[in-house]
Amino acid sequence: MILDDLEYITIENQTTEFPKHFHETFCISLIHKGIEQIDFENQSLFSEAGTISITNPYEIHSNPLFDKKNQLKFDTIYIPNQLMKNILNGKNIKFINRNIKSKNANNLFVKLKNAIDKQETENIEFYLRQFISKLKSYSQENENEYSELNLNSFKQINNYIETHIYDKFSLNELSKIANINKFGFAKKFKTSTGMSPINYILMKKVFSSKKLINQQTELTAIAYQYNFTDLAHFSKTFKRFVGISPKNYQQSIIQKL
Repeated sequence: MILDDLEYITIENQTTEFPKHFHETFCISLIHKGIEQIDFENQSLFSEAGTISITNPYEIHSNPLFDKKNQLKFDTIYIPNQLMKNILNGKNIKFINRNIKSKNANNLFVKLKNAIDKQETENIEFYLRQFISKLKSYSQENENEYSELNLNSFKQINNYIETHIYDKFSLNELSKIANINKFGFAKKFKTSTGMSPINYILMKKVFSSKKLINQQTELTAIAYQYNFTDLAHFSKTFKRFVGISPKNYQQSIIQKL
């Protein structure tokens, strides 16, 4: 069982709103302070302190700041779908109840987070199995495999973005590839994906760059590699989608070593 892709992140005080985005993993958060708001396409989810919130893979959502005076603090564990399937003997699941109040689940979340922090492989697997077992009752079996967003006629565009992720993009360039005028392209892309082309590209760049950051990474080099204007631009954009700056993310990696 590959546990290397299991990750957690701590947000001490969320001060910026998260724009529309999605994760390729299950995103499971334990709220410690404040109230978290998650806006989906047709509903909003509010999670208070002591509650676990969940988003499914590729589920588009945004995170407005519910209460700007009382800053939000939470931990998030990212569980890849393949790892979830391995634990559940090959079954795909989709969480229906994404707002969970359970002291047992909270305790298992903390134990799993601490095991990941200390890189205790046996404990990670043990608590992960226990944690997923506890959460399973809040889900249902999902017949379809999780996959990239339904891009319809924009699959070619998505492939182009991913293979040219380091480049600077323009609407004119992408609309020509899609064989549609610039304004029609932007409108149709947003209808298909739920996000504007620029927001989608920035999200892709941030999550791609995040995978390259380790204790020795030169962040300025990463910023220019992904065609951001400078480190400040990269840091601001990174924080919008991840919740912390790339510098703080890098420091969290160093602290776990």
